[in-house]
Amino acid sequence: MSGDVEVFKDPDDADEMPRISTGSEGLDDILGGGFDGNRLYLYEGRPGTGKTTIALQFLLEGSRRGERVLYITLSETQLELGLVARRHGWDIDSVDIFELAPPEITLDPERELTVFYPAEVELSETTKLIFDRVEKTNPTRVVLDSLSELRLLAQSSLRYRRQVLALKHFFASRKCTVIMLDDLSAQQDDLQLHSISHGVVLLEQIAIDYGSERRRLRVVKMRGIKFRGGYHDFTIEKGGLKVYPRLVAAEHSKSFVGAIRSSGNAELDQMFGGGLEHGTNALLIGSAGVGKSSLALTYAVAAAESGEHSVFFAFDEGQGTVEARARTLGLPLEKFRDAGLIRFQQIDPAELSPGEFAANVKRSVEIDNARVIVIDSLNGYLNAMPDERFLILQMHELLTYLGQQGVLTILVLAQHGLGGPIATPLDLSYLSDSVLMLRYFEVGGVVRRAVSVVKKRSGNHEHSIREFRLTKNGVKVGPPLTEFNGIFSGTPQYVGRDAPPVPGGGHGD
Repeated sequence: MSGDVEVFKDPDDADEMPRISTGSEGLDDILGGGFDGNRLYLYEGRPGTGKTTIALQFLLEGSRRGERVLYITLSETQLELGLVARRHGWDIDSVDIFELAPPEITLDPERELTVFYPAEVELSETTKLIFDRVEKTNPTRVVLDSLSELRLLAQSSLRYRRQVLALKHFFASRKCTVIMLDDLSAQQDDLQLHSISHGVVLLEQIAIDYGSERRRLRVVKMRGIKFRGGYHDFTIEKGGLKVYPRLVAAEHSKSFVGAIRSSGNAELDQMFGGGLEHGTNALLIGSAGVGKSSLALTYAVAAAESGEHSVFFAFDEGQGTVEARARTLGLPLEKFRDAGLIRFQQIDPAELSPGEFAANVKRSVEIDNARVIVIDSLNGYLNAMPDERFLILQMHELLTYLGQQGVLTILVLAQHGLGGPIATPLDLSYLSDSVLMLRYFEVGGVVRRAVSVVKKRSGNHEHSIREFRLTKNGVKVGPPLTEFNGIFSGTPQYVGRDAPPVPGGGHGD
């Protein structure tokens, strides 16, 4: 006997189910689209990490889509949830809130909501009350806050696990997606919850020695969903959690035309063998005040003069200081800023997480269409990082991403010391496509400045050392210093026949 075999598909097959949004654009990105529907998930984290806020975002997203949503709270009152919502500018009237809270914190005894005291109610009775409310409202999205109350009622881990399994099977039969919140009040990690849950998201708050606290999340597990692993920074702002997915350069590759970007200075372009290519990065390294920021500004202004957008990220100086320097050099920075071709953003490293900064750079490229990015300086960026090792990894991904987007990136790095032996706080030269060295040197009691291109991956470059000055007409680069030895050591020797020439006056960096 032969014939066609009819294949029956499970309606809950993950490949056939559409994803549902978590209510957080960043978390959706990390999960590749959101949650699988009709599953049970766990948000865990210490108090203050943002679990309630992101759980409310999940419910409000369902409400916006016309779904019935239910918030079951055993730890917070409806008034407290309402305050959280108002602070974020949310209207939660569409969210059904079922409160199981101590009566002494209930301010309105006349309201229709029934109030229970968890410490005096058996676990089975509490579970039955939850079942009854779900059957009554028939929601598609449910948040249960929090499991620590159920854990206290259960008294034993076996009974607790059985009740959580009962909740899971009940909700599965109701065709609704559930998020359980756990404040990690147990003395040990509750791996039983991990095994029961379809997915687990861990939220953390980290106090650093100085500056604002840092928050991050990590997807611990997610059955059947490919997600971006590792830690992802997030902030709590008005409107909810702002999650910044960790930048993975390989996900953002695109083709571009590798045009040459001029600095607006013929001599400087000549030193770089014609100029710097889009899709590469250049590291300007030297002592404080030697002229690194001034050279970086010339690239931003030159890009604006050709109609391209630039973004100047300043970690060390304020906008007023940078604009004053531009006026001293005769650079029309303010004109291009007003025209929207140059955007200046001052960064406070004590308040900014690395993930937020990377997201800011990414937004500048993909939304503002920035073609030149200036980071001034990496010393300030280093202060925003808890560990230098992570800075190197973060910069590797960021520079690779910018290169794949066809962006010219100018990096400024200040060395320690002004003369003699000079130390570098970190070595990024191997990540840089081009390296421009700037140094002070002294001749005849006069401090002068020298510049040299010591590395350029994408082509030939000039190997000479040139003197440069900062003038009211911009950066002036002189001819090669062929009659000096030891300029980069800070103690040069003049080997020419006549007395060394003395340059005209200039302006400092």
